[in-house]
Amino acid sequence: MHRDHSPLRARSAPRHVPSLVLDIDQMLDEFTRQAVQAEFRFDPDMPAVITVEFLAERGPSLIWRIGRELLHRGLTAMSGSGDVRMWPTLPGERPSSWLLLESQEVEVLFELPTAELTEWLDTTYRIAPADTEMDGLDWDGFLLGLTGGPGMPGA
Repeated sequence: MHRDHSPLRARSAPRHVPSLVLDIDQMLDEFTRQAVQAEFRFDPDMPAVITVEFLAERGPSLIWRIGRELLHRGLTAMSGSGDVRMWPTLPGERPSSWLLLESQEVEVLFELPTAELTEWLDTTYRIAPADTEMDGLDWDGFLLGLTGGPGMPGA
């Protein structure tokens, strides 16, 4: 037997976080709730963003990309501004948070159970800590895209 002294070593693949499917409530008005499922997905290559797909019983689903930090903070305090906001509900039987999504076409309020979401988000932070979220971004490419630099259509 011999030891491999080559500088080339297999990189360990990023750990996979299974998606989280939650039964949530969509608030149709102050007193009327509609059960909806939401699937939360985490991509280790884009750790700052959580993709949430709201699965409709009939018709197309709705997909939003929400900052992971916004979701995490919204479990315990007011978080976000503008199109996406999240905050904890008043203490009650089951811990939950409100998630408000707004666009020019729609405004919708959901109530999310927080126990499973907290555990799932904690798992994502173990794989990609908050201070490493921006490590893999191509800042030069991003800035060139914003400024219409070389290689961009019309540049």
